[in-house]
Amino acid sequence: MNYRSLIPPFLILLLFYIYFIFSKGGGSYVDEYVNIQKDLFLSINGHLSKFPVLQFNLTQLGDVLIFFPLLTVFMVYSPKLWEGLITSALLSLIVSAGLKKLFHVPRPAAMFDNDTFVIIGRTLTGNTSLPSGHSIATFVVITTLLFAFMPNQNRHKIIWTFLMLALGLMIAFSRVGVGAHYPFDVLIGSTIGFIVAVLGIRINARLNWLVWMKNKKFYPVFVVLFAAWIFAIIQKIIADNLLIFYFSIVALVISLYLILKSYVQEKN
Repeated sequence: MNYRSLIPPFLILLLFYIYFIFSKGGGSYVDEYVNIQKDLFLSINGHLSKFPVLQFNLTQLGDVLIFFPLLTVFMVYSPKLWEGLITSALLSLIVSAGLKKLFHVPRPAAMFDNDTFVIIGRTLTGNTSLPSGHSIATFVVITTLLFAFMPNQNRHKIIWTFLMLALGLMIAFSRVGVGAHYPFDVLIGSTIGFIVAVLGIRINARLNWLVWMKNKKFYPVFVVLFAAWIFAIIQKIIADNLLIFYFSIVALVISLYLILKSYVQEKN
């Protein structure tokens, strides 16, 4: 993987910027940003919200508390993947928080009559719509997996890339389906997530600051972390009894077993 992979996402962001500039009328940039995609938002929300259970489960994967556990098995078998993932995730927190504060775009529920579209889950009304943090987090994971398991043959590379990007967009657009974000929030967030993941992987390769994760003497730390993680997800189940939460718990339990087994074998 090299920096040339950043050219397409930067071109996408440039196209969004050009589109917005030429679409801009006389109102504020927030009003213009919302109005140019209002019909698109209502259309996508109307179609996706016909599957409320699916959308509500999918949108949870934009939360690292739920998505990351599905990958914890790689902490034993491919710790290098987790080094890049954690670096990218930390970078994404800074980028997401900074951009949300910079753009200060109100959520759909704060701009539109709530009777005109479907809201699934909590009604979000803050000025934190652009970019979608869930989409950034989703594409940090998707991009890390995309490059970590990229096949060798070109034909297989194309298929793998298409499948991973399609999965990422399916998860990201669930944010529109639940009425939490505009379509551009999701597309821009997904693009930023891709860029952040590539930069995070490169930064980690240079700094190698998480190399200690490979050392099994630190496994007890992960045992405590995973146990606390399971407890946190149980709290989510109590609040919203969703199927996806159980997948995350099962993945954590399996990973916890593998880590304990590996640690015991190392001691013996």
